[in-house]
Amino acid sequence: MSALENWSEIDDRAVAYARALAMDAVQNAGHGHPGTAMSLAPVAYNLFQRHLVHDPADPKWLGRDRFVLSCGHSSLTLYTQLFFSGYGLELEDLKAFRTWNSLTPGHPEYGHTAGVEMTTGPLGAGIATAVGMAMAARYERGLLDPGAPPQSSIFDHAIWVICSDGDLQEGVSAEASSLAGTQQLGNLKMIYDANRISIEGDTHMAFTEDVSARYRAYGWNVIDVAAAKDGSVDLKALDAAMVSAKAENSKPTLIRMNSVIAWPAPNARNTAESHGSALGAEEIAETKKLLGLDPTEHFAMPTDILQHVRAVKDRGAAAHKAWDEKFQAWKKSSADRAELLQRLIKAELPTDWDTQLPEYAAGKDVATRKASGEVITALAKALPEFWGGSADLAGSNNTTINSAGSFLPASSEMAGANPYGRMIHFGIREHAMGSILNGIALHGLSRSFGGTFAVFSDYMRPSVRLAAIMNLPSIFIWSHDSIGLGEDGPTHQPVEHLAALRAIPNFAVVRPGDANEVREAWKSILRRRKPAGLLLSRQNLPVVDRTTHGSADLVDKGAYILKEADGLADVVLIATGSEVCIALSVQEALAAKSIRARVVSAPCLEWFAEQTPAYRESVLPKGVRLKVSIEAGIAQGWREYIGDSGIAISLEHYGASASASKLFAEFGFGADVIAAKIEAALH
Repeated sequence: MSALENWSEIDDRAVAYARALAMDAVQNAGHGHPGTAMSLAPVAYNLFQRHLVHDPADPKWLGRDRFVLSCGHSSLTLYTQLFFSGYGLELEDLKAFRTWNSLTPGHPEYGHTAGVEMTTGPLGAGIATAVGMAMAARYERGLLDPGAPPQSSIFDHAIWVICSDGDLQEGVSAEASSLAGTQQLGNLKMIYDANRISIEGDTHMAFTEDVSARYRAYGWNVIDVAAAKDGSVDLKALDAAMVSAKAENSKPTLIRMNSVIAWPAPNARNTAESHGSALGAEEIAETKKLLGLDPTEHFAMPTDILQHVRAVKDRGAAAHKAWDEKFQAWKKSSADRAELLQRLIKAELPTDWDTQLPEYAAGKDVATRKASGEVITALAKALPEFWGGSADLAGSNNTTINSAGSFLPASSEMAGANPYGRMIHFGIREHAMGSILNGIALHGLSRSFGGTFAVFSDYMRPSVRLAAIMNLPSIFIWSHDSIGLGEDGPTHQPVEHLAALRAIPNFAVVRPGDANEVREAWKSILRRRKPAGLLLSRQNLPVVDRTTHGSADLVDKGAYILKEADGLADVVLIATGSEVCIALSVQEALAAKSIRARVVSAPCLEWFAEQTPAYRESVLPKGVRLKVSIEAGIAQGWREYIGDSGIAISLEHYGASASASKLFAEFGFGADVIAAKIEAALH
């Protein structure tokens, strides 16, 4: 049934005022993006008022639909509906648009404004992240209510997206949309605003493909909605498409909707200028006249209209109450799963979750990627919420969970397909994988990971940065972390990547030095619930004898004394990852020259920075004459720890195709070579 059957003149007025608020807010700020917010006003209004399942009184309600404004530059599209719906935004907040400390920043920010489900602005990221939300919704249903018939579970809900031409030009949206089709994510509903305008003008200068055909090829349900005769949004046709989209649950839906940017501004409509500039007082006044509004009023909102639109709070409360009744019945019939849900909502780990993690005896050589894979297997047994995969590199990254098959729709012809499987096949789509991990984290209940080679962290950096901005517990696994990967050569050997990743604020770069450090790193990452990247070796590394060396438990400190000097140290050696064993060999070489060296393993400099000044001083004393960093990457960032007089044993050029041992020897990472440099510096 059409949601427009009870549409009335007051709804038309509400949309008119929404358009006016978009103009006024940008004009007041002096900058912003009014055009898309104007043309999308009826679309977002109809969605929030009639289709989206939400409760403004409880923005985190478990049973809600999710809404992602992928075209985050049109933030007023969302802010106006949050104001209308009663999420806590008021007219004063719209007046403060794009100003310091306001609840209405230039782009929507997760955790800053109630009702904002993710930080958007980097185009395409919203689409890809929404795919992750849709995948998480299915996986969580499998954890909590797997036996319920289709579309009958209290955990069934939709993920709605509004996106733009720009979103669909970005490669990450194509990567994720392709996977969404393969996954048959029927809970994903996307409205594409095809207005053909971007900053440089008509998008047909660069974007002429048949988007509908592309999405049909992906396996999506596609509904084309033409504009009305006057060029405005055909709301009746759009509403019918939205009703149809809600009924389609076997594949994701794309509603391709034509609109005219800045409608109905007499001169600014359908112009590039209206995309990212204030319309000007005269144009706003003329537009308000066309809308039947008083051109002398600014930020107007009549009481009767506000009362009308805020009635959505009552509808949301009623939906929430009905859901709660079903939720209570589910709790009684599913006590064990209800207990699991409570733990997941609290973001707690179960008792003794880490008791079965592998421990590694000294005397063995184990690649840290292999150790990570064994830890993942053990964690999967203790944590049903733990799932993940890789960008087509599971065998190399050791990111496989075999216990419940592959996360694929039931109709898939692939062996081991399970709609609730724990092994995600992202395909060769690193950027989308990162965004999908963020979407899973945003959805809230499960923990996921995704792996690729460290050199390809470049492909996914925007997703990593967004994880850091939103402070999400996304886990990125990057194996083959240095020239130690060997014969694949410089295209696959990361050199600048460690420094580049450490440059991301609020992001932990974790590079364990042996198998037991891997175990402890995983424990810290899961406990901390913050964004982290785990850098792992392809080559085997010696397992450190913990009876004679520092405990691996100290990994959580970020850096710790692995092997103390025989007496007062002349030099402190600081190493990470596969270079830790080199540092230990250097210590022995220096001892033969009567030079006393302390070896510090520094798996995570970000965690080390969190420690007290007293602890940091105890590990890296200011009074030690010489400090040396040893890491097979560029030295950028290490001066903070070794000082101007310190020595950085680093790699300031690209690698080569040869064995790991040959490369380390040729590029100056031999213990004797390093020891000789230290001896020369001390004398």
